[in-house]
Amino acid sequence: MFVSWELLKDFIELDISPEEAAERLTLSGTEVESMTRTEGKLKGVVVAKIEALEKHPTEGRLFVAQLDTGGPHPHVCVTSAVNMKRGDLVFYAGPGAVLPDGTTLGMRDFAGVESAGMMLSAAELGLPDVDSPEGLLILPPDAPVGADASALYHIGDTILDVSITPNRGDLLSVLGMARELKGLFPHSTLTTPYWLRPLEQEREWTEKFGEISLPDKGCLCYRLGLATGAKMGPSPLTARIDLSHLGMRPIVNAVDVTNYVMLTLGQPLHAFDLGTLPAREITVRAAHKGEVMTTLDGKERALTERDMLITSGGEAIALAGVMGGQQTGINADTRTVVVESACFSPVRVGHTSRRLGIGSEAAFRFARTVDPALSKTALSAALTLLREWCGAEVGYRSLAAENSYPAPKPVILTRKKLSTYLSWGDMDEASKIIEGFGIRHTSGGGDERTFLPPTWRPDISIEEDLIEEVGRFRGYNDAPSRLPGEPAHRADAGGPMRLAAFVRQALIARGYVEVMTYSFLPEDFPSRLRIPEDDPRARTLKLANPISRDQIAMRTTLVPGLLMSLRATLASGWRGPVRTFEQGRAFLMDEGSPSGHVEVERVAGLAFGGSDPRTPWKGQEEDFYSVKADVTALIEARGFTPVFVPGHEPFAHAGQTAEVRITLDGGKSERIGYLARLKPALEQELDVSGPVCLFELDLAPMEEARRPAFHPTSPFPASLRDISLLVPVERSQDEVTVDIRAAVREAASAVGVDGNILEAIRLFDVYEGKGIPEGFRSVAYSLSYRAQDRTLKDEEVEAVHVRVRESLPQKGYNIR
Repeated sequence: MFVSWELLKDFIELDISPEEAAERLTLSGTEVESMTRTEGKLKGVVVAKIEALEKHPTEGRLFVAQLDTGGPHPHVCVTSAVNMKRGDLVFYAGPGAVLPDGTTLGMRDFAGVESAGMMLSAAELGLPDVDSPEGLLILPPDAPVGADASALYHIGDTILDVSITPNRGDLLSVLGMARELKGLFPHSTLTTPYWLRPLEQEREWTEKFGEISLPDKGCLCYRLGLATGAKMGPSPLTARIDLSHLGMRPIVNAVDVTNYVMLTLGQPLHAFDLGTLPAREITVRAAHKGEVMTTLDGKERALTERDMLITSGGEAIALAGVMGGQQTGINADTRTVVVESACFSPVRVGHTSRRLGIGSEAAFRFARTVDPALSKTALSAALTLLREWCGAEVGYRSLAAENSYPAPKPVILTRKKLSTYLSWGDMDEASKIIEGFGIRHTSGGGDERTFLPPTWRPDISIEEDLIEEVGRFRGYNDAPSRLPGEPAHRADAGGPMRLAAFVRQALIARGYVEVMTYSFLPEDFPSRLRIPEDDPRARTLKLANPISRDQIAMRTTLVPGLLMSLRATLASGWRGPVRTFEQGRAFLMDEGSPSGHVEVERVAGLAFGGSDPRTPWKGQEEDFYSVKADVTALIEARGFTPVFVPGHEPFAHAGQTAEVRITLDGGKSERIGYLARLKPALEQELDVSGPVCLFELDLAPMEEARRPAFHPTSPFPASLRDISLLVPVERSQDEVTVDIRAAVREAASAVGVDGNILEAIRLFDVYEGKGIPEGFRSVAYSLSYRAQDRTLKDEEVEAVHVRVRESLPQKGYNIR
């Protein structure tokens, strides 16, 4: 936010420099990112009066002016401007003068007439928005002839670019910054500009007006003020320059009043042309689904039930807290102005602003909380300025309606906590510091005191907030250093953190780089990934107060973050391979959960071979099987056996997608994720030239690692038997092997004690072709039987092996 040092002087008397103020603000947590002198290199520019004005003797489009700057001799200046006349006051830069951009002026010949310097337009002064760039900047008639330009109309100002934290909406104004500086510099004095003095508002409206209705509780309060007989035109020059310095373009005096009050007091206002209101009443309500309105920027906006509207006669005339409507805006013919001063829910305004992408100054303030008690003062100030700038008749009583809004709650400060946090416990001094920031001491003394925050400080709600105010004032750099105490007991990282560290180490060892992406995604990310509506991942949790329109929905999968990271990497010019992974939570809706959702810990990885096809390692580029090897290594390192079976993912290549399962005790398998190549259509959208392979795994099933168990080697020989089976070709070999191993061990254990002699099962042959029925393949396994205490007899082995052979057809496997 931009803060004008000249405007600050209207609100506080300070005997310090802008540099000192900036340093103190920054050290107290309100960072001043930069300071700018608005006049730049301006030098030698003064006020001049046009004493004579004639046409150029030979050039019809030029004029020759004689200028009085208060010196003994007039100055001759040639100009092509047409908006001046004899007697006008202008800014004049004579020979040797320097413009803000560093240009030095001198003498110049115009078809035989020597011109000494030039008369200046607003653009040449570095203020293109203040006046028409095609003509000279004509000064008010009371401008002192010969005065230095940098000392007039706030042309020479210092602008502080201040970074305001989201919880300090009270600092988004000149008044708020003055209050902050009053707290940081206790010997300073707050002052009140003349236009902030209370306005007498006793007369009845000359225009009949109905009631103000607030059925939507998102509107905390709503006030209307009336100004009649207003004349539209430019605002005073100082005000226009102030607005320009603060980043707003001057438009017309009535609109400039609302912007000026917003920037100085922090209360957004809106001005309506009373003659264009559809009806003489105001209702603040929620928008209907599918309702459409046209805002001041000429764009049609499709609305939802979460948007709030200002309506008149049932028609939308403004998007509450965000932007006014085109139909009721101020124009050159406006004579009766109705000024709105209201307070709206930060959550509702922030949602609408981000969803529609309207980053207005009003929405920015409302989304960070505006003091509801400020609306009356701001309306009075706006009407006073309308009287001064527009010649309007004011003094009519304001119309108002209110819903309930939260009142400040007392906060207790104790010496114990103050000493704990700051190693300092002077309660009397702490009270002085806190009261310097406008927080009133209401009761208590000694070691416990109660304070009441003002309405403009909703961020003060707990004891730690009061301690922070004291700490900010005293300076954290001056706090005494101390070593942390010895912990009472050794901390345990816990299973999830140990697993995360293990996964990180394993994937980095395989050549992956860890990335961290936002958990917030665009609302339409499921449709971009082709995720159907019946998929749980398509049902997203929406943020009540999102950061931006691209960060509205909580992620249900980690894939979008990795894909956006890949796109950003390639856009930066990277052409080599990319192997990234991320660990984090996916947020899925779950009606059975007390919170309505579950958070699932996952790891996801992405591999891309790069966009440069030149490599000496032909045939070793990234593909589906190299990433499968990475997933296998990760799972096996946790002591589990991975199983890959054909799968389906809406964003994945149909022929290169696998479910990832792990084998549990008893031979059963559990799905923990997937491995896939991205759909070619999505690869084209990413503008990549090769396959993009992905995997995503749930981490919870692997939290407890399986440790290998030691078994002594038997000194007795093994007895081997082979078995050959027919299995359907559509079943994956991993799935078949897991199932057969489970069936064989189950059958062997059913024999009794002798069932324990089954030592191992090994796949040694897979065959499709001649002699094998169509739709099947042959798989052959070697079964190893061995006892720990003796050499097995053939009849012992056969007893178990026969049972195994008899059981397999019952499981659907035909023995060859």
